[in-house]
Amino acid sequence: MSALRPLWVLLLMLVAPLAFAADNPLSIPAITLSTDAAGQQEYSVNLQILLIMTALSFIPAFVMLMTSFTRIIIVFSILRQALGLQQTPSNQILIGLALFLTLFIMAPVFEQINREALQPYLNEQLPAQEAIAKAEGPIKNFMLAQTRESDLELFVRLSKRSDILTPDAAPLTILIPAFVTSELKTAFQIGFMIFIPFLIIDLVVSSILMAMGMMMLSPLIISLPFKIMLFVLIDGWALIMGTLAASFGGT
Repeated sequence: MSALRPLWVLLLMLVAPLAFAADNPLSIPAITLSTDAAGQQEYSVNLQILLIMTALSFIPAFVMLMTSFTRIIIVFSILRQALGLQQTPSNQILIGLALFLTLFIMAPVFEQINREALQPYLNEQLPAQEAIAKAEGPIKNFMLAQTRESDLELFVRLSKRSDILTPDAAPLTILIPAFVTSELKTAFQIGFMIFIPFLIIDLVVSSILMAMGMMMLSPLIISLPFKIMLFVLIDGWALIMGTLAASFGGT
């Protein structure tokens, strides 16, 4: 559980302005108790709770778009297509692998957030606003390390903001789409390199079948065992996961 604890800082970044409004004596209480004319008490949930629950729905999007998850799941999906397997491994297995590999890759970032922002806040050494600012720093550094300058410049130009002079000054509203765009490019580049050897096997098998006059037989049926055998012999899963983890090594 301690390894997953820093993930809650993403929740802190979203709902802190609402959740910590209770520190203000002028804030609206989450639950209001009222007494009607008949003397019966009624409880009503304020809009604050609704806003917090709405913010919680954005947590999966932030986990997918602000971490290494996007690149990993796309590469896994391309790998499955290259092997010619439509349902194996299943989507649940691929997502589970991508999630835990994301936790492995993002562990240093989460540990830094936990050390510099979450723990000081829980120990009442930092106010909420300062803790959010410190938590935002490691996430931004991670995304900046993976974001191409051309993609960041594109969204800065589209935002028509002239006050952003350095990449570090880019807000999350600009950095996140630039980061996702760069991740999509990188994932498809890795996927292309993965696809090449399996494509060669398909071409060889197809040529042999054509030469033998077996044009009615689908080449995919013959090439699939060879592609699986090749992938197993080269320890493909370890190579793919190791390559993905190493691709974030500069962070």
